[in-house]
Amino acid sequence: MFDHVNYSALDKAKRAFIEAGKKTARFAEKYGFIPPSGFGASANVFSLDLRPFIASGATDLQITLLPEGLGTSDDARPEDLTDEEATKFWYNIGIKTVAVMTNDAAATGMQTVLISLYLPSSTPELVFNELFMKGFLDGFVEGCRQVGCVYFSGETPQLKGKIIEGKLDIAGALFGLVPAGKKPIDGMELGAGDTIVFIESSGPHDNGFTTLRQLAGKLPDGYRTKLSDGRQYFDAINASTILYTKLVQDLMEAGVSVTNLEPVSGHGWQKLMRSKKMLRYVIETMLEVPSVFEFVEKEMNMSKKDMISVFNYGVGLAVFVKTKEDGERVVEIAKKCGLKAVVAGNVEASEKREVVVRPLDVVLSGEEFTL
Repeated sequence: MFDHVNYSALDKAKRAFIEAGKKTARFAEKYGFIPPSGFGASANVFSLDLRPFIASGATDLQITLLPEGLGTSDDARPEDLTDEEATKFWYNIGIKTVAVMTNDAAATGMQTVLISLYLPSSTPELVFNELFMKGFLDGFVEGCRQVGCVYFSGETPQLKGKIIEGKLDIAGALFGLVPAGKKPIDGMELGAGDTIVFIESSGPHDNGFTTLRQLAGKLPDGYRTKLSDGRQYFDAINASTILYTKLVQDLMEAGVSVTNLEPVSGHGWQKLMRSKKMLRYVIETMLEVPSVFEFVEKEMNMSKKDMISVFNYGVGLAVFVKTKEDGERVVEIAKKCGLKAVVAGNVEASEKREVVVRPLDVVLSGEEFTL
């Protein structure tokens, strides 16, 4: 018998993705619309409404095209998930997938308008099962709703010989733009005297999973190990990532003097000094550290420096503003978005790049962070 692509499984999945896309068709009406032809064509069409940009006197359109992948967080789970657990797990992964792309776009002030997926596998009949399709697509649609973007069904190729059987690679891309009358946030105005505001995370978000999966293999009960807050380990590390697009757009709309934004993802708090400017970032006040990080820290015998160099340690987004007054405004606007925030510190002139975290008595050196 010839070995061939399983179009039956692929087509069933593709139809489900198309139906999910239809649910998002009205999420970005502020920026355009889907023509009557609708979804499902070889190349879907979104009609961008440029009138607000022309009316604002803009001479150009600030846009982005951003690709990103989820990594290995979708592998951080026990093998014996119940149907309810599996649906919830994949729901969270759906939101995480939206987050890895849109949070990066939000860090430049971009509003995501369109988002797509690339989901290759070697065995679509296994990975695109009913529980995955229900949980993942519901989560992905909810993420699109929160961000305000339209999902255009992407590609689901069967790649035998390239992808491990039973595994799925989750990636995608987005198109975004800066709202009419606004400027991109590019970090060029970042400088000494700025105030730093921390916005909470919900847990590890989408980074540090190599370490987190390694720990699971050392625990007697593996991913089902109970934490002090009653959650199982796998549930705590896979909590839905917080989506920051609305917060950033609200800050821009309110006229807050944002000089820079940094998602605290890979490299942890080292990301605070991503700018190549010779500046010192002094942290005086921290947000509450989620219990999952305290658990990982203890079980892996990691130092505070290692923890904040690998994980977000409770901080999902760092917002830099010109004044402390604007910092307090960020905290208030974040609160209206249902997010905890704190004026964490300030930026100082320096002869070298570094992050000084006084509550932890830790210094992160720019010489060790080359990104």
